[in-house]
Formats: sequence, C-alpha cells, structure tokens
Amino acid sequence: MIRFSENHSLKQHNTFGIEARAKYFFEFTDVEDLSVFLNSNESIKEEKILVIGEGSNILFLNDFDGLVIHPNLPGIQVVKEDRQNIWLEVGAGEVWDEFVQYAVDYQLGGIENLSLIPGSVGAAPVQNIGAYGQEVGNVVEKVKGFDLSNNMLIEFSAEQCDFGYRSSIFKSKLKNSFIITSVVFRLEKFPEFVLNYGQVEEKAKEKGEVNLHSVRDAVIEIRQSKLPDVKDLGNAGSFFKNPEVDIEIAEKLKNQFENIPVYPTKPGKAKLAAGWLIEKPGWKGVREGDVGVHEKQALVLVNYGYSSGQEIFDFSEKIKQSVFEKFGVELESEVNCI
Repeated sequence: MIRFSENHSLKQHNTFGIEARAKYFFEFTDVEDLSVFLNSNESIKEEKILVIGEGSNILFLNDFDGLVIHPNLPGIQVVKEDRQNIWLEVGAGEVWDEFVQYAVDYQLGGIENLSLIPGSVGAAPVQNIGAYGQEVGNVVEKVKGFDLSNNMLIEFSAEQCDFGYRSSIFKSKLKNSFIITSVVFRLEKFPEFVLNYGQVEEKAKEKGEVNLHSVRDAVIEIRQSKLPDVKDLGNAGSFFKNPEVDIEIAEKLKNQFENIPVYPTKPGKAKLAAGWLIEKPGWKGVREGDVGVHEKQALVLVNYGYSSGQEIFDFSEKIKQSVFEKFGVELESEVNCI
C-alpha cells in the first residue's frame, strides 16, 4: 500500500500535536514501493527529504518545504536462534512498545526496560533509545534500509551504526539520506535483569517474582507516574540530553551544589542530570501560554493546547540560557527541531 499527497497535514505525525504541513508526503508498506516511487518521480528526488516514524522525537517549527517519507513497514520474523539467543527481524513501522510486549510475552530479554517509550521500531536505532540501564544499540545486530543517494538496499552491522548516547550514524552522517526498513535484534532466552536504576527493582519485587513481565510492569508504572501520555498531553518525552562534562567541571559543581547528581561515564568524563539542572532554577511546572515544563518531570516540555513549534522552541531556549547562567553548563536538545 502506498499513499502520496501534497500539502499534507503533519499534526497526526508528531506527538507534540503541532500543526504543520508537508509539501509532499509519501507512506509505504512494502520496500519495493519506495524504489518504484523514487524511480518514477525524478523531480521529487531534488526535494528536501525528512524521514519520520511516529514523530515522537520531532518538533516542527514551521511547515516542511519538501518530501516527508513515512515507512510503515510491518512484520516480526525469526531470523535464527541458538541455545542462548534468538534473532528477530522487525519492520520499521512496528510500534516500539508493542514489540517490547511481544518480546516479553515470548520470554525474550534485552529490551524490557525500554517499555512505554513512544515511537516506531525504525526510529529506535536512530536515536539509540535508552532507559533504566538499557540501550537499544546493545541488542541491535544489524540495520537494513534504503540508501537514497544510490537508490539501493544496504545494511549496517551494529559496529557500523556508530551508536553513542542518544546518537547513531543515522542521526548524523546518514540523516535523511538512509531510510531504515527493518532492524535485526539479538534477544536473550535467559536474560539477566537490569534492576539497579531508579525504583525498578523495588517496583518489580512488589509484583512478586522478578521476571520479564514484572520488570516491564515496573518500568511502565514508574514512567506513567511521572511522564505525561502523548495521547493526553502533547510532548516528545525528554526534551534535553543529560550533559556530559569534564570530571573537573563536575567536581567543581559538586563543591558548589552539594546534592547535584553526578555519574562518572568514561575516563575524565561525567554525566549530569539535566532534569535536576532545569528544576533548580525553578522551571519545573512553569507554564507560559500553552507551553510549559511538566509538573512531575522537568525534562519534559509539553503543549497544553495550541502552542506552535516556534513557541516551544523559544521556551526551551529560555531554559537553556537559565541553566547556563546558573551552572555554566550548556544543555543540548534531544528532540529534533525541524
């Protein structure tokens, strides 16, 4: 199935619920449809291209004067398995959390802590989504897709994906020039649970035996207690990354601010909690018109009604400036501003 339209509304394709329009919009459910479409529309190849999944990490500042491509590719199939692992190839259009539920139901571990993260499977490796001690890059075996520059299908091994903290080659070098069509995941038949983050262990034990289901339920409970549902309140989850700084800067901040959370990462580096940095200058729960900081989680910016993308962006810049003035630390947006 294919769908092509002009002057297409993107309001249903971004979780902020921003009204923006695309000059052209193309949705496909079969990889061959994409190749046929591009080869039969030479002029459209000259347009700016934006690839979107569920739009859970996008903020549209205005209309998009180009071609939006929406891979809506379904399917989950077993590629291979051995005694310890099973490899699943999953279509880019599958809803991420539904795939997590699928894995948990089949007693396959490795992504249970990533429960309730909004978005599609195809977008997961782009952002290298992570939560509660797990990152999707740790279970990706390969990423398959369509190279727009050469009009051909290619694949990347996990090593070639260049996974980092909320980053990958698809978010940098190959941004909007490579369309992910499917992802091969390596999941564990005998998983070791990651429980030492937040309240995961406590909540999982409250539910009885610690297993994949109780860990998933614990993560969902924690997330629902402090994060707004995108169906009820427009948002894109964490708007900012946790900044990584030199260890000397982190130590200096610890001397100035006794309770500042500092997490050593690699030699000479440490990560700071962006939510804490935003909360201390008093931004938590602040609202200006229809845009604000969520009352339970300072990392989340929300659209209370009819805010524009530009208004949300301008609001985020005020927060960044405030944090820099107080701590000398520059926040970086996790959300992709278009």
